[in-house]
Amino acid sequence: MENMQYAEELVREFIVFRGFTNTLQVFERELSTDVGRSFQVDKIIELVFSVYVPKYQADKLVSLLNFFKQCFSSSSDAVLISTLSKLELSILRYYIVHALQTGRQDKVVEFFASNGNYLLQRREEWLPWFAIPYLKNPSLDPQFRVYFSKDWFDALQLSFHNILSEIFNGTHILKEIKKNTVRRLEADIKQLNQKLSQLQALLETKESEILRLRSIAATVPEICNLQARNSVDSSSHEHTLTDIGNSLLREGCHESTTSNDPHAGATKVANGGDISISANTSQDLVVSKSDVSSISLNRVSPIEAKDKDASQMSISEIRREVMKEDEFPEVSVEFQETFLGHTNPISRCRFSASGTNVASASVDGTVRIWTYGSSTTASRNATIYCGAEIMSLEWDCRSDRLLLIGTADGGIKAWNVDAKRVVCDLNTTQEFPSVMDLKCSPVEPIFVSAAASRRHGFSKIDQMGFASLTVWNMKTWKAMATLPLGKDPPAITSLSFNHNGKILAASATDGMIHMFDMSAGLQITGWPAHDSAVSSVLFGPDETSIFSLGSDGKIFEWSLQNQGQVLWSRDCSRFCYPESEKICRHEIALDSNGRRLLVTSGSVRSPIYQVQDHMSAFKTLPHTAAITSVDWHPTLPIFITGSADHSVRVTSVI
Repeated sequence: MENMQYAEELVREFIVFRGFTNTLQVFERELSTDVGRSFQVDKIIELVFSVYVPKYQADKLVSLLNFFKQCFSSSSDAVLISTLSKLELSILRYYIVHALQTGRQDKVVEFFASNGNYLLQRREEWLPWFAIPYLKNPSLDPQFRVYFSKDWFDALQLSFHNILSEIFNGTHILKEIKKNTVRRLEADIKQLNQKLSQLQALLETKESEILRLRSIAATVPEICNLQARNSVDSSSHEHTLTDIGNSLLREGCHESTTSNDPHAGATKVANGGDISISANTSQDLVVSKSDVSSISLNRVSPIEAKDKDASQMSISEIRREVMKEDEFPEVSVEFQETFLGHTNPISRCRFSASGTNVASASVDGTVRIWTYGSSTTASRNATIYCGAEIMSLEWDCRSDRLLLIGTADGGIKAWNVDAKRVVCDLNTTQEFPSVMDLKCSPVEPIFVSAAASRRHGFSKIDQMGFASLTVWNMKTWKAMATLPLGKDPPAITSLSFNHNGKILAASATDGMIHMFDMSAGLQITGWPAHDSAVSSVLFGPDETSIFSLGSDGKIFEWSLQNQGQVLWSRDCSRFCYPESEKICRHEIALDSNGRRLLVTSGSVRSPIYQVQDHMSAFKTLPHTAAITSVDWHPTLPIFITGSADHSVRVTSVI
């Protein structure tokens, strides 16, 4: 029935698309009178033997038979294909026999003229038949006599009826139509993706050039300042040397005019007022200048020396430094699927607990639940309209049944995927309207919400005010407790539970990472992790470390055994530069093995860092705009990326 409805929708869509309004009316009328809603075998039999053959509509007959064969051209059922081929041969032979029986040899000649090349593809079976219109009495010819008998015609009708009943009642043809349609669409998508890749490559080139110029532009003023400072220092040194030189000159001149030693090696002042000194004195002056310069430089502090070295770095060297990130190889992709159901930039996208379903949200307040891959059922697909910007998404960790949605107006919706409805609609206090993050416990039926007050600011993080952490019961849908953060605490940006749900990590806009004991409902520790706001925080796979991403683009892996110790770090400021904070709140995602770290990006590509490897990194295939959200499949090497270009991509890597 599902395939039947699918086929009807395809037909209706095609008729409407082509503007066949009369056909549409007839189609709708016949559907309304179709009680059984099943395949009408007798209708096809009647069409062939009562319309196409008696009215000599050979072209339509051949087209219908070719349609049947085309539907099964890719089928693995060899017996079915062979049977259809034999039936086609017999039906076309009956067309010729019927024309001869009714005295229409001209229709036979016309049939061979139109379809001769096609028939000669099966030369051995058709070659003798090309002579039949020229035989005086072909019904008596031993080679053709059987085809003029009523028994053969009855057997042909019965065989055709049986094969049609078999393939249509088993919905073979509808499945094959669907497969062929999907195959053609996939081919079209492949061609479009190739064109898109070409455009993305061009866009990426321009994007990289802009990023390099931005990095150079940001570095050049600093170098100019350093060079100006060094120029001032050099000028000061020159003034010192000039003073020393003038002093020496005055002393030399004084000695020249007062000395009575005729072998002093100096001359008196001439009438023109010119002063000349001995060669030795001149040489001493040069040496003195070098010595003073040397002494002056040796007194420069280590920081100034470092700045001086930086100031002497050429623009080409800076360019090479910036280019290092561009050298990331492109990740090897097994397959990639793009979801284009949104009409606004993506704010969040998340895999479900099993990885079967995907939830994606856009800034217009729309959440889409969808699946990827042709083998996955689409029964849970849904669109949820929330009426405000979606700031957080979280699937229930214990099943794919429940999705939590946090909005910018303080709303927290619980969506039941099976029932396709909102089962609970919660609200934070008016003081904290922005639901920055939601996190479900992996063990207990509770979740924690991180809400923030609002203030004016340049970026999304700057617009966050104070924080509130609330623990909610997922059975009663009531608030259980508020986790302590102190007076006027900075906004919490990200939450992460450990594997048993006993410890909760929370990152804040003041650069702190807080750790909470969920059993006691108290903060047990915390440390300053970044000089800037912390955008995202994640527990490592072995629970002995925690990852954090700062708004400055710095990534750290912190030891939980030796608090404050950095185990691994990377600088992805090329991707998470300050201006990109206007587009999205950056986040990180760790794969199931804890080996690959995926980061959002202000560029069209995102970096994938190999954890604990300070050299190896990859870059994703490009979107056409910034990548605003990322997530990994819970068990497989598959990740999703949401973008400001309104698309979400599922990518399987090798």
